[in-house]
Amino acid sequence: MENITKIFASKVFNDSTMKKRLPKETYRALQKTIKDGKHLDLNIAHVVANAMKDWAIENGATHFTHWFQPMTGITAEKHDSFISPTGDGKIIMEFSGKELVKGESDASSFPSGGLRATFEARGYTAWDPTSYAFIKGNTLCIPTAFCSYGGEALDKKTPLLRSMEAINKQAMRVLKLFGNEDITSVKTTVGAEQEYFLIERDMHDKRPDLMFCGRTLFGAMPPKGQEMDDHYFGTIKSKVAGFMKELNLELWKLGVLSKTEHNEAAPAQHELAPIFSTTNIATDHNQITMELMQRIAKKHDMVCLLHEKPFAGVNGSGKHNNWSITTNTGKNLLDPGKTPHENAQFLLFLCSVIKAVDDYQDMLRLSVASAGNDHRLGANEAPPSIISMFLGEELTEILESIERDEDYDAKEKTIMKVGVHVLPRFAKDTTDRNRTSPFAFTGNKFEFRALGSAASISGPNIVLNTTVAESLKQFADELENADDFDNALHELIKRTIKEHKKILFSGNGYDDAWVKEAESRGLLNLPATPDCLPCYVWDKNVKLFEAHKVFTATEMRARYEILLDNYSKTINIEALTMLDMAKKDILPACASFMGHLSDVVIAKKSACKDIQCTYEENVISKLSALNNQMFEDVLLLEKELEAKKEIDDAQKLAEYYKDVILSRMAKVRKSADEIEVMTERTYWPYPSYADLLFGVR
Repeated sequence: MENITKIFASKVFNDSTMKKRLPKETYRALQKTIKDGKHLDLNIAHVVANAMKDWAIENGATHFTHWFQPMTGITAEKHDSFISPTGDGKIIMEFSGKELVKGESDASSFPSGGLRATFEARGYTAWDPTSYAFIKGNTLCIPTAFCSYGGEALDKKTPLLRSMEAINKQAMRVLKLFGNEDITSVKTTVGAEQEYFLIERDMHDKRPDLMFCGRTLFGAMPPKGQEMDDHYFGTIKSKVAGFMKELNLELWKLGVLSKTEHNEAAPAQHELAPIFSTTNIATDHNQITMELMQRIAKKHDMVCLLHEKPFAGVNGSGKHNNWSITTNTGKNLLDPGKTPHENAQFLLFLCSVIKAVDDYQDMLRLSVASAGNDHRLGANEAPPSIISMFLGEELTEILESIERDEDYDAKEKTIMKVGVHVLPRFAKDTTDRNRTSPFAFTGNKFEFRALGSAASISGPNIVLNTTVAESLKQFADELENADDFDNALHELIKRTIKEHKKILFSGNGYDDAWVKEAESRGLLNLPATPDCLPCYVWDKNVKLFEAHKVFTATEMRARYEILLDNYSKTINIEALTMLDMAKKDILPACASFMGHLSDVVIAKKSACKDIQCTYEENVISKLSALNNQMFEDVLLLEKELEAKKEIDDAQKLAEYYKDVILSRMAKVRKSADEIEVMTERTYWPYPSYADLLFGVR
């Protein structure tokens, strides 16, 4: 067994490595850049680059890449070797400061939402010194931002860094009002729990829907699903445990604080959870985690599925975004302490989040919108698409007492007694958890549970950082001009609670009554991605992100266009895959099985004219009707796909896919799944749900 303390971050050019390898003046200058956001002198960059190159080569690297996160949702990289020719026909290993701080990439080949035309190819990658370089395989990966020739952000990192600057600026204003002179910066932190499925690789490779779409488009439920709840937290199978062991080791080498692993609710579903990191680093780490999951699974003859809903009828996969705000002194600003009712600073920051979630519930919903996540939200494993907040009993009662101008009667913690003397007693939490809440307070952080498993966590955290920054800005504007700070603070907290309490909900988010109640409260219900996307270009949202210099109006319009295009293309690929599977495999398989049964009937009746062929004739009759119905729906799906060519408006096209194409696909699937149940296994062309969900031994 490898020594974990020795291998941890062994492939990362982190602070301790820099301290050892850089001259003191260079190290101090780089730290000033990282902590204070100051520009780095190119001469300093040359020294850093040389040390980074030597360290990387010593650790087996031959190439370097500017590792960035374009709007595809995955990472991108172009590898260059360290070699440089000399005059005598030999080479030396070189890496300059210029190569470290800036790279050039083809900006026209990535989604840009019209920011780049095909013939306008130039784009730039710029080193993000706040996120450590790391070695992957034989390549030194340098985390970078990605922008166009005109300076527009073409990636998910640049606006995230901007949003972190925005919340830092406004939080510092508020903290100064409370006399926190020792605090010099504020950062948000995130721990992103990652759910995923593992299935046998040979099973995956026999399913065109999984290969092209990441989810099954057909599949009848097996006799057993997850109804026994026996997979959740169950014993981890040996093959899966081997995968998890290797995954952990590789993540630890890259400095990813992988902490928790367990079986999730659905068969073949699992979860990994890391320890908190600064938001931009947590975002980088989550991208690394998803990439390594998929790569290492293949080494173990499995495939890791990150789609939000790869199997109908069982839980899909999400990504819980545990978000908090911390100071450079290590104080968590969302930690209520032992007496939260007396902690005015905590209550003000809590109110800033409540106000942000209420004012910008549309943007929070939009931040988790995707074609895949639409299949998951609102089901039993995911919160509803209506954004609300859960604070728990204690905080809810505290806020209610403030609103009423009454003293809060603090309750003593109850000691848990479970009726067995040998078991230890412990203090009971002041509130239960609410798994149906999209945005729940969980002690010293907020858990945003609506993210899809395949998504980058950048988008939701950009929204959280920016919207809370706006709340804090409004609070600071008011309090800085107050004659009596304490009285103004009390009135501000009281007013914020009264104006935004409609976003607070402690009940069952799955209950149909909540939909009606939410509507009466004035909360938004945006069930599908095309319903959400226009929010990107609403005036209030454009003004928000422009005011905090996170997005320009042009960048927001571009992201709106990219997401619309991505949604329509995703469903189009699924529809074409469904047609291909139906016409080439499922309809012929059904016909072949009916032909076999017909031959059996003929053989039986030739042997005995009076014999009854009840089973065969009954199945033939039912299959014939189902096959005919499926064929009709296939023809209609083809026709409806052809009709979409007449729609030239991107928003209307996305709505057409949602309302027409998905509905027709559901009908095709319904017939196919009924056919599967009645068809002999040897005739069915694909591994079944039973094979996929229970195949890993």
